[in-house]
Amino acid sequence: MWPDPSKNNAELSPEAILAQVPTLLSLAQLRSFHGADGPSERLSAEEEKSMARQIRKAEQAAREAVAGINEADHILMRRPDRAERTRAGAVDRLEEAVKAVARAARKDLELKLYARQAAQAWAEAENLRWRLAMSGRRIAHGEARKLAGPFMDEEDLVQEGYIGLLRAAKRFDPDRGIRFSTYARWWVRAQMTRAIDHTGRPVRLPGCAVEQTRNLRKAMKRFESVGIEYTTADLAEEVGIDKERAELLLSQGNTISLEQPVDDGPRPRPLDRFLSDEDAPQPDVEAISTQELSRMDDSFHSLLSERQRFVLTRRYGLDDGEFRTLSEVGKEMGLSRERVRQIEREALTRLRDQSGIRGPVVAKDRVAALPGLVVNA
Repeated sequence: MWPDPSKNNAELSPEAILAQVPTLLSLAQLRSFHGADGPSERLSAEEEKSMARQIRKAEQAAREAVAGINEADHILMRRPDRAERTRAGAVDRLEEAVKAVARAARKDLELKLYARQAAQAWAEAENLRWRLAMSGRRIAHGEARKLAGPFMDEEDLVQEGYIGLLRAAKRFDPDRGIRFSTYARWWVRAQMTRAIDHTGRPVRLPGCAVEQTRNLRKAMKRFESVGIEYTTADLAEEVGIDKERAELLLSQGNTISLEQPVDDGPRPRPLDRFLSDEDAPQPDVEAISTQELSRMDDSFHSLLSERQRFVLTRRYGLDDGEFRTLSEVGKEMGLSRERVRQIEREALTRLRDQSGIRGPVVAKDRVAALPGLVVNA
């Protein structure tokens, strides 16, 4: 709820008054804002100018209330950097000064009256700025419909448009002889194109490339609407860029969401339902592997002697997954390296010739590690 400047807020502390003012330019809050979906407040040209002048009057009242206070003067009189040399930068410094005085008033009771006056004036300015910005909601919706595409949907673009409206309201000058709706349209469009550039693509493109791509697609639609055949060179000439650059921009692939429905039914299915998992086991291969591994395990115990089973088990780590060299197995058995190799060859040959395995086993199970078990089908 907005504080009502017409009412007596003497019982409220400056922090309480400022706490009632929404953080208008908090992007995270504004992107989740859905309370402005109703009909917007349409203002005439004179009403826009009058509201903008009231905003400046309230800001001046807040500035006068904190004038002469060290905490505020330190902020207002500091040398602005490049980003603070605009009107928006001056408004941000004023907001910072009002909050600084409100914090100082907690320790110095003599500043409490000035802090309360500054907070009330600032709350009034923010209230009017919000109303001015939201009077142009139709602009945000209209531009969102034009720019919606595979990179960002219309709802997300509308939220970006609200941010552009608030930035326009902070900078609007009523004495320049221009409508707020006209001025705000450029800020709304700039905010939307910046959002598409920053968050809508897997690979970020420069702002000029985004705009040139959009102009190329507009030129394509114009040619198609009148039934004229065109080439990439015609599009490049229409937009005013080189043919090679036009080909590069048009070759940039679009992206789609895996949650995008692919059919129109009572229960549409998302795209990810139709994508195969290359890492998942194939049912037919899994069934064959299970059958062959079972036969191989039976042959392993029925055809081999205890010493042959021990050599293969220790050599290929069938019990603990750790492979061992011929020398290591020989030391455990008290045999030479060559004798262990002979026992291994005899065991693999017997399994290959007498087990009746049909062909290669494709599996990650323990017995699949034996190299001599691959036979011709």
